[in-house]
Amino acid sequence: MKTKKAGLFAALLLLCLTLGAQEKPNIPSTSVSLADFGAVADGVTLNTKAFEKAISALSKKGGGHLIVPEGLYLTGPISLKDCMDLHLERGAILLLSPDKKDAWDGKSVKAGISASKRHDVAITGEGIIDGNGAWWRAVKRSKVSDVEWKEFLKKGGTVDGSLWYPFNLNHYENIAADARSQEKLRTHLVRFTSCERVLVSGVTLQNSPKFHLVPRFCKDVTIEGVTVRCPWNAQNGDGIDIMQCQDVLVSRCTVDVGDDGICLKSGAGAKALEEGGPCKNIVIEYNTVYHAHGGFVIGSEFSAGCEDIVVRHNSFLGTDTGLRFKSAPERGGRTKNIRISDIYMADITEEAIVFQTDYADRPAGYEDNEAAKTLNFIPDFQDIEMERVVCRGCSVGVKAQGREIRNILLKDSHFFWYDAATDIQKADMITLENVQFHSFE
Repeated sequence: MKTKKAGLFAALLLLCLTLGAQEKPNIPSTSVSLADFGAVADGVTLNTKAFEKAISALSKKGGGHLIVPEGLYLTGPISLKDCMDLHLERGAILLLSPDKKDAWDGKSVKAGISASKRHDVAITGEGIIDGNGAWWRAVKRSKVSDVEWKEFLKKGGTVDGSLWYPFNLNHYENIAADARSQEKLRTHLVRFTSCERVLVSGVTLQNSPKFHLVPRFCKDVTIEGVTVRCPWNAQNGDGIDIMQCQDVLVSRCTVDVGDDGICLKSGAGAKALEEGGPCKNIVIEYNTVYHAHGGFVIGSEFSAGCEDIVVRHNSFLGTDTGLRFKSAPERGGRTKNIRISDIYMADITEEAIVFQTDYADRPAGYEDNEAAKTLNFIPDFQDIEMERVVCRGCSVGVKAQGREIRNILLKDSHFFWYDAATDIQKADMITLENVQFHSFE
């Protein structure tokens, strides 16, 4: 066992050296200012048309940099084109319209900022992109104070049991027939789909209606120095979700969100295999995650698989769980060559490391999902190796529950726990080498 493991560590060390060579966008030096296209930075005027005109003009020049000067710009969805950088200067704030009709095309809701089937696209600068998510998300009564609950009620909306929905608001029309249907229409703040050479650098992304930053089916993605934040109780408020992408670097980002922090997903069931390949050749390093359901997460849907992943030199402070591997039948896939090292955690509410293969996705207002009636796409967590994981303060150090959790190695690590050192269903699920567990007992 140890000889085999040593060989795998050597192979993964080579993997660490070869990954992280993402090709960055090639953006022409041409630049235009949003101010030259009729933009008004007063927080009241809707600037969607100004963005459309500026993007069209820049595209005709062969691409370049769209400069957003200091100011507060209310806008509807923005769609980027090839060879284009949306550059937010320091003090520039893009505020997505709270009026859902501004993002509704009659069939679906557009993401706040998007690019589809494009190449060489970027969002850079020191500005802020705010999704105005409080006008979109349902709120659980148990997760807000009396004062906050009253503020939501002032907006109008609909109370259904213990939930407040932004449906039948005082000042904005609905885009669906009922509260739950409208809840399903929540969109992402920034989404890139089937793009090549993507860069997001320096900006702050906050208060998304749903997930904040979502590259999907993309190749050569660099996310560096980005801050992602939203209220701790934001429903589905994921930070960075990498979906079926290849050649990705996520580096030196700060995440403080209401759901998973940095997450890999690769679709659910047969459709995922038809649509694209696995999450592959990904480096996640030197990031800090504050509040989140998990600091680094795989799942819950990863049927197309996750392979050749390096997660190193990350810090998780106050997350619900640290390293989180979650899935369920009909959503699962296989992991391969996952290398995790130098992870430092403190004040983790639940488990520092957790493997779960019976995870249930529970949208707001819905009861627990029924157990899967078939056994297709069983989660297969394997070939995962972790070393130098340190956690001061967690309910449980290491937890593994379910089936098909195998060939997992954890070594040279320390955990200070409060309730239990481990909760591992079968002893052969995880091999522990030089792992020390400490507590007050």
